[in-house]
Amino acid sequence: MLGLRQHTGHRRMWVLWMVVVALTGPWILRGCSVPQPVIRDRCTVSSVHDGDTIHAECQGEKLKIRLYCIDAPEISQKPWGLDSRDNLRSLLPQGSVIQLKIYDKDKYGRQVAEVIKGNENLNQLMVQTGQVVVYPRYCPAGFTEYYQAEEQARQSRKGVWRKSGLQQQPWKWRHRYLR
Repeated sequence: MLGLRQHTGHRRMWVLWMVVVALTGPWILRGCSVPQPVIRDRCTVSSVHDGDTIHAECQGEKLKIRLYCIDAPEISQKPWGLDSRDNLRSLLPQGSVIQLKIYDKDKYGRQVAEVIKGNENLNQLMVQTGQVVVYPRYCPAGFTEYYQAEEQARQSRKGVWRKSGLQQQPWKWRHRYLR
């Protein structure tokens, strides 16, 4: 009789485990999978707010866009925040025609997107030049090109990697100084 109870208990645990996986699996896997974007073509840049936020107009609709997978130093993180913003402004002057690959909408109502100008992904270019860092909390592991670009910028000591500090982790700087 004891063996039957143990067997039944294991089966119940197995069933419980399968229910937990079924209910939480989509959230666990979301961090590992690459989401499918919504494409918006022929958008026009209105302005660049900082190193990871722009304003654009797409077919008459005004959008505020947060660049996907990256985090820029805050403007008050001198000189890195200003350098990052100015670099993005040089890449996206007002009136630039871009394509957006929209992945999400953030808690502030901004479209979270990759910005493509011509054939160039400007999010990745900002990482390659060391003007921003990859934001692991919001960049799935499947976006390996971002992590590789950051490692190359770090090894080459470009942009925010010129010297150590919290400019390399803007989320920690915000937590410490913007509370």
